[in-house]
Amino acid sequence: MNRRKELIYKLYTQREEEFVRMDIKSEFSRYDDIKNGNVEQVIKNNRLIKQNFFKGKGTLSKDPLRNTKYHFVVSIGVITRMCVNAGLSHDEAYTMSDIFIQEADLLTSIDAVIDLLGQAHIEFAERMQELQSDEPYSMHVRHAIDYIYDHLHEPLTMEKLAKMEGLNPSYFSKLFAKEVKTPVKAYILAVKINTAKNMLEKSEYSIEDIYFSLGFSSQSAFTAAFKKLTGTTPAKYRDTYNYTSM
Repeated sequence: MNRRKELIYKLYTQREEEFVRMDIKSEFSRYDDIKNGNVEQVIKNNRLIKQNFFKGKGTLSKDPLRNTKYHFVVSIGVITRMCVNAGLSHDEAYTMSDIFIQEADLLTSIDAVIDLLGQAHIEFAERMQELQSDEPYSMHVRHAIDYIYDHLHEPLTMEKLAKMEGLNPSYFSKLFAKEVKTPVKAYILAVKINTAKNMLEKSEYSIEDIYFSLGFSSQSAFTAAFKKLTGTTPAKYRDTYNYTSM
């Protein structure tokens, strides 16, 4: 296939049809609002985007719904990379991206895909706002937090994190608690349970798969930890969420 000829032809037809692509500076200013955690502006931008979603966008598929989903994936991809560059954890950013893309893949209407993209814009912006409002952590604590998010599938301990940073366990424990305002063990557990909640809400993974993927030794240990932090069991949490989502 001669793509050079096709390119020339497409450019010609676009000029004839007076098709004008969205200005890249305008497009990236909207992404900058997300990256900078400007939630209010992102909400305002979303209203305009929804009104003129396809204006200045090329056709990525002849199927209208698939075309919308492709644009969704492109947008999420750009947002994810920009947020990572601005300091969001690589694992957290790409996991958020995966969740939204998988959710979009199941949608059956163009409006639903566009609405979900707006929700994704807001949630990324809110996360970036939270990140910027956090007190800056020392290098050792920042490394430990990143390691926790990247290794949720492993049994994590304070001693292991301290050794990784080359610090005395007692010193590392006090440093982490002082900066994060939470003991290491409690922080690890909270991150794992929040991840489990997300998986129970937005995936069809079994409870067994979830506790295993998060490094819990058994389902009973997972259930006890989950109930301690949420007041309910994983099974009841999933049932409640499915009920309220109907």
